[in-house]
Amino acid sequence: MGLRKALRWGCFGVLGLLAGCGGMDDGGAPEEGLGQGHTDAEVTAPADGLEVAPALTLHDERRVQATPPLAPLPARFQPAFHQSLRESVSVGTVTTYRMKVPVGRTGGRVRVTFRSGDGSLTLQRATVAKAGANGALTSAPVALTFNGGAGFTTGTRTLVTSDPVAFPVAFGDELAISFEVKGALGKSRIQAFPDSWTRAGAYATAQGALGGQAWEFATGVATVDVEGTPGRSFVTIGDSITEGYMDDRNDTRDTWSFLTQRQLGVPVVNSGASGQGFWDANLQLPQEVLSLQGVTDCIVLLGVNDLAAADMTVPKLQQRMTQLLDQLQPMCRLWVSTLLPKEKMGADGGDVELMKAQRHEFNAWIRGLTRADVIDLEAVTRQPGNVDLFIDGLETDGIHPNAKGHQLMAAEVVRVLKAKGGL
Repeated sequence: MGLRKALRWGCFGVLGLLAGCGGMDDGGAPEEGLGQGHTDAEVTAPADGLEVAPALTLHDERRVQATPPLAPLPARFQPAFHQSLRESVSVGTVTTYRMKVPVGRTGGRVRVTFRSGDGSLTLQRATVAKAGANGALTSAPVALTFNGGAGFTTGTRTLVTSDPVAFPVAFGDELAISFEVKGALGKSRIQAFPDSWTRAGAYATAQGALGGQAWEFATGVATVDVEGTPGRSFVTIGDSITEGYMDDRNDTRDTWSFLTQRQLGVPVVNSGASGQGFWDANLQLPQEVLSLQGVTDCIVLLGVNDLAAADMTVPKLQQRMTQLLDQLQPMCRLWVSTLLPKEKMGADGGDVELMKAQRHEFNAWIRGLTRADVIDLEAVTRQPGNVDLFIDGLETDGIHPNAKGHQLMAAEVVRVLKAKGGL
């Protein structure tokens, strides 16, 4: 059987679909649409670059076109690390910071987004390297550039992203991001980045230990994106429980976000901010979450700080959660957690009984959500006989879970994501 008949039977395959043909060979003239003088070899590489599927011979000697193998998806940037930087720190002379951050994604190129604080910021030089212990590097520092230049100057509360740089990383690597700055930088609210350092002077290219003084606040570095095979990418949105406050010394690697990332093997970056309620979450969302590129899923654990606040009611809580989800929904699949037990009010005081009643009602509303998948973290952290108390040994102060509590939370998040999310 010749090429023309093979092309007619090709209607069953990819080429047939692209040509718009619809049925079996009706005996019509196959010559229509074929130029003169073409051979089989000449049409195996069409001008438009489409891959020609191999011809298969059926048992009755008819030939059809097989579906060609799918091409791999092009690499893309997705977040591998993120941190909300709500506070500000200023330096009057050139100072080097070296932040040690874990990354949850494998790929061949990286880019780093910096955030200024409450004032202008000048960054004169920045590098990225693999991090060792005590502020030392285990690879040669690679220079970051910004629109082709070595640094930048920017105004108050702005995000500046570096150019992509070739720098292969693997899931679970620790990076040292060193940068020489003067002015105001965004800073986290809690200390949760051990083995990070600061030193007066210009030392971004120093490969040995930076020296200076320990500095465990996340500072300047808002996001690290890694270019690799596209896949699921999560961001968690919450307050101090999500940011990872446990006591005076914390580590972002102990948070339920990071533990979920480690168990699933996909990025789960942390956008928690201590003290955050719905009002500031909605206000900060454009810079801290909506600015992220490549996020597929958002997990919200928020509302504890709003309970029993002045003039706060459960309908207002519902309205503000709805506003948050409205902003997130075009970006990602929604996951919402119930609020954890809260045994007492915070330092600002408040009506404990009102707080408990609001939490019960708000959690019941969350469990009834249909626009989001629900993760019931209250159910796994509360005492069986009292929904307002943590299981013994899971909390530090009646409000914040400890390391064991975060481990239990992560296990439940992983269970639900696997069951409902196809991971």
